[in-house]
Amino acid sequence: MKTRFRFWVGVSLVLVYIVIAAGAIVRVTGSGMGCPDWPKCFGYLIPPTERAQLDWNSQHEYSEGEVIIVDEVLRVAKTDFISSLQYTESNWETYTKHDYAHFNAFHTWVEFINRLAGALAGIATLLVGVLSIRYWKKKKRIPTLSILIILGMGFQAWLGKTVVDSNLLPAKITIHMVMALLIVALLVYLYAYTSPHEKEATTTPTLIKKLGLAAIVLTLIQIGIGTQIRQFIDLQIDFYGLDQAAKWLNPAPFKFYFHRSFSLLVVFINGYLFYTLRKMKLNFPVFKWIIFTLICEVFTGILMYYLDFPFASQPLHLLLASLLFGAQLYFLFQLFHQNINTPTYDL
Repeated sequence: MKTRFRFWVGVSLVLVYIVIAAGAIVRVTGSGMGCPDWPKCFGYLIPPTERAQLDWNSQHEYSEGEVIIVDEVLRVAKTDFISSLQYTESNWETYTKHDYAHFNAFHTWVEFINRLAGALAGIATLLVGVLSIRYWKKKKRIPTLSILIILGMGFQAWLGKTVVDSNLLPAKITIHMVMALLIVALLVYLYAYTSPHEKEATTTPTLIKKLGLAAIVLTLIQIGIGTQIRQFIDLQIDFYGLDQAAKWLNPAPFKFYFHRSFSLLVVFINGYLFYTLRKMKLNFPVFKWIIFTLICEVFTGILMYYLDFPFASQPLHLLLASLLFGAQLYFLFQLFHQNINTPTYDL
């Protein structure tokens, strides 16, 4: 039972990371308003594939909530009805959340796939919640964490709605990302806590613990600065357009240079921690992934600046930052809760 439960926690974590990656792709392709309403897309469960599907048609059966575009304005069907030979204004109401009324099939389906991934992640976390009930008497922490994750996913879905309603306000997108990282943190903790390996009082050297804590704090600071830079780039994209990537950081703000320089400190602290673990012959396989992810993260950052944001570099950079955060959390859990007193093979 425990193995099956942990498997679904792992599946949920993978799906949440897929949602983070999909969200980053939505953002970099400018597809955030591909579905201008929520939770449906132009009032459909399966979105339209061509602009003609959003035109008004006579003698057509419309369902309540279905959306059409009239004079570059979104109109929403008030009830179920069959249209007459002429457009009747009283059957429709104007969508008032925002005034964005454009259709682009590519943007619509990119956003729809993002929402579909979010729905799958939500179903997986619900299953985790159901499976966790079995542990209520013996290990209340497991169902408690599971419930918090479900609540977090629900809140995240609501945040997604507010992002669309605000027509992609950068600050709300950032809050959306922070909530995603919080869900990652809860899932990583639950995954580590349900490890089949027996956990005992740790004898990890204090230096290792301090370095591990320092490393994740620096990563969180770096992610925080990175989100501010993303907000700046979003504004630049609105001004210059998606096809003028060379101008997005010309000139670059001070926070960009701080972010770039700060990355050296992040690399140093993790590199020193890696060296110290090897020297003490302490085996933490996850740390190999931390170092690999960090190297890839730095590489994508270099690509974005010197090659003017090549395709997929932005979403990959964000995904790698999220993976780094999750791996460091898992490492911290092992530091404070798992017995590593016996020297093992090197990293």
